[in-house]
Amino acid sequence: MMRNRIYVTNEDMQRLRQLVENLQASVTADTRNLAALEEELDRAHVVDAKKIPRDVITLNSQVRIMDLDNGRVFEYEVVYPNTRTHSSADPLSVLAPLGTALLGYRAGDTINWSVPRGKRRLKVLEIIYQPEAKGASAA
Repeated sequence: MMRNRIYVTNEDMQRLRQLVENLQASVTADTRNLAALEEELDRAHVVDAKKIPRDVITLNSQVRIMDLDNGRVFEYEVVYPNTRTHSSADPLSVLAPLGTALLGYRAGDTINWSVPRGKRRLKVLEIIYQPEAKGASAA
C-alpha cells in the first residue's frame, strides 16, 4: 500500500533536520524514533510556509484525531521537543512516535500507525489551529 504524501514547510524541515543531526551525535538519543522522523522527512513534499495548505499538520499545529479502533478522540499540539503548549491540547513532541506519525498529514487522512501491540488506525478529524494559516487571508 502506498503511503500518503505528507507536506512540511521549509522552516519546519530545516529545524527538524538540524534536530535530527544534533540528536544523532548524542549518546542518549532514541535512534529508532530519530530514524522514523528522518524517514518521514525524506518522503515529505517541502512547501513554502505561505503556500502550505491550511489543513496540514505542521509544527505547533493543534489537531483533533480519532482512534478508529475504539472511537476515542484526542487533541494534541505537535511541538518541538521540550516545548510547552499554550493551548488546551496535550503537547506531543514531534520526536514521539505519534508526533512523527502525525506531521505533514491533512484533515481527513487516515494514518496506520505501528505500536508495540500491532497497528492502530487514526483519523485526522480537524486541524484546530495551524500557525502558518494564522497570517493567511481567508480564502
